[in-house]
Amino acid sequence: MDINLPEIHAEVTAAFMRYEDALVHNKLEVLDELFWTSPHTVRYGMAESLYGIEAIRAFRNARPSAGLQRRLQNTVITTYGRDFATAMTEFRREGGHKLGRQAQTWARFPQGWRVVAAHVSLIDLPAEPSVSLPPA
Repeated sequence: MDINLPEIHAEVTAAFMRYEDALVHNKLEVLDELFWTSPHTVRYGMAESLYGIEAIRAFRNARPSAGLQRRLQNTVITTYGRDFATAMTEFRREGGHKLGRQAQTWARFPQGWRVVAAHVSLIDLPAEPSVSLPPA
């Protein structure tokens, strides 16, 4: 199996970045487009377990549209062959005291790349490493 073929990796990265833009700007039609339209699609969130595209759509339509900006870090996109990929990232919200983690599984369909499974969670921020200075 070919891992991270450059053209496939570029396609998934573009789809991931399109998803991120839609998420922080609450572009519901793009978010809906980028999730697989299937009862088999799963999204686990902070406090919800959503099974099927209809549950995911209902959640997105009901969530607040303010305060969605975030900064990504440690994003890792890996492609497996030409039709399957994962996208993992961490995120921070301005003034937030938690570290967010997002995992997505992407599959290529005739309509293009779609998220078939996703998981979002928050954890406490890791403690800053302490710095020991040598004696003067």
